[in-house]
Amino acid sequence: MKIPNILVFGDDTQAGTYVLRIRLRKSMELQFGRFKKGMLISLQSGDYTYVGSALSEKGSTSLARRLARHATRSGNKTPHAIRDDMVKEFNKSQLGPPNPLPINGKNLFWNIDHLLDLDVSEIINIIAIRSAKRLENTISEFLESNPHTHIIEKSLGANDSPQHTHILRVNDDDKWWSSIADSLQRTYNP
Repeated sequence: MKIPNILVFGDDTQAGTYVLRIRLRKSMELQFGRFKKGMLISLQSGDYTYVGSALSEKGSTSLARRLARHATRSGNKTPHAIRDDMVKEFNKSQLGPPNPLPINGKNLFWNIDHLLDLDVSEIINIIAIRSAKRLENTISEFLESNPHTHIIEKSLGANDSPQHTHILRVNDDDKWWSSIADSLQRTYNP
């Protein structure tokens, strides 16, 4: 079964946890900000996944605004191709304000921002779970234990929870992504 590029489910809250599927078109070494003192981390071309959360009902930490921010690049760079579809889907599902785009542009802040700001990376799928419950670490553990994921660097993308890793390399295809989406829906859809 093919899942939509943007899958939103859960209750009616404006908060939640999300999983991004990111495609990197070129192998490279990247600094994820100040993570591990600016250490260069080798990234192979291919797919990655990132687990994050936005647990506020309003403002910049609501789910729609956080996801729209992720799909925005800094400065005058072209946003991720999925961004316009995200805004339409969020309006359709009443997730967030009519215009969830960053008001004052985007500054690189989180580890994931450094990967998402590259013109050779693209968000290709989003799973958004509407829930006020803190699910980020549980979902990260689920993905870390999957035989098709690989930890690039321990605790990457998980500054507030260093025993977990929230940015993982995925060594599989669309079937894998569909199975992850199905599993998360069965577990977290009321």
